[in-house]
Amino acid sequence: MKCVTVYMKGVEAGLLARFKRGGYEFRYTRAYRESKNPSVAFSIPKRKAVHRSEVLFPFFYGLLAEGEQKRMQCRTMKIDERDHFTRLAETCRQGVIGAVYVLPR
Repeated sequence: MKCVTVYMKGVEAGLLARFKRGGYEFRYTRAYRESKNPSVAFSIPKRKAVHRSEVLFPFFYGLLAEGEQKRMQCRTMKIDERDHFTRLAETCRQGVIGAVYVLPR
């Protein structure tokens, strides 16, 4: 299992995990879930239950670069272009456009 911490406006919001057997899970932290902060995405509402998906959640996939930027990042960092989770973990750290970023655990 690989895991990244998801931040929303600098506040730890939850954990996103990819499993070796396939599939993804996103779980809000208790503190974030009980706060008045908004959900990370409309498609991932705040709730106690774990969000599960067979593919990388579309919201997180949308944070990734496309086209020539994607090819350049993958070539430079030696990441398979089809490995979306590793691309997310390595390229969507602080400094990305928007309120959400991730950091490897």
